Amino acid sequence: MRGFISSVRSFFSFSKKELNGIFLLSLLILIILAIPWLYRCFSKEQVYDLEKFKQEAANFKGSEIRVFFTEDKKEARKVTYFEFDPNSIGDKEWQRLGLSTKQIRVIRNYVSKGGKFYKKEDLKRIYSIPEAQYSLLEPYIRIAATYSQNKYVKEIKFAKPVTSNDRVPVSLIELNSADSLLLLTVRGIGPAFASRIIRFRDRLGGFYKLEQLKEVYGIDSLKFSQLQGQLSLNAGLVQKIDPNTAGFEQFRKHPYLTYKQMNAIIQYRKQHGNYHSIEDLKKVAILNEEIIRKIEAYFTF
Repeated sequence: MRGFISSVRSFFSFSKKELNGIFLLSLLILIILAIPWLYRCFSKEQVYDLEKFKQEAANFKGSEIRVFFTEDKKEARKVTYFEFDPNSIGDKEWQRLGLSTKQIRVIRNYVSKGGKFYKKEDLKRIYSIPEAQYSLLEPYIRIAATYSQNKYVKEIKFAKPVTSNDRVPVSLIELNSADSLLLLTVRGIGPAFASRIIRFRDRLGGFYKLEQLKEVYGIDSLKFSQLQGQLSLNAGLVQKIDPNTAGFEQFRKHPYLTYKQMNAIIQYRKQHGNYHSIEDLKKVAILNEEIIRKIEAYFTF
């Protein structure tokens, strides 16, 4: 028994050097355990400002460089987003927002004819602004309170009583120069029809008679009779093709000509010389009377 007690005492007995080591280790453990408490006592709680973060994110986004696809090339431009009223900003501001020269020209054409933006979605109806680009601009659009949909409705006056189903605006819309927003003021034309009309007009080079609207998908005789009294036509705005100088690329987009017909016109010119009148085109075997009649208004000699 004494031997056991003696062995236990020898096990728990420490030298002075060992006691100093135990003390230092205990002190180190206490310091480590106290660090979190000391940190909470002496540090201030950080408060996150969510609005400030959103503003910083918006500023960062507003200074980014985006890639836009124009008609003939891919173009990278620096875009700066800011709150704007499309009724009052100038060309430089539109450029800062990332719009191309052509897009600005379309907007200027609309505004010069008295067009206004009464709500955000009106900018979306500009046919040259794609959906993706509009979605980036939309959060920054701020329409002044002076422009309202009620004012817009009052500005459109009709010659016949409101109860008439065939109301005709006092000012007819010129078909070859109107943009999509101006076409939307025509009774019976919605965004889909406006887009189709402009796309077909651009391929043609312009309309030379109102009846060509029947060639637009969805416009039948009944629809055309509803629209024709609200439209005017300046055939002098039709863009014409010179068959003596035009290459395949100039012919290519025209909806009245097939690939074979375009190629035949070019090959006949190479073999027989220049065309002098529409009668010379009749010598191209692949062009029948109907095609000649349809393309005559688009050729110049």
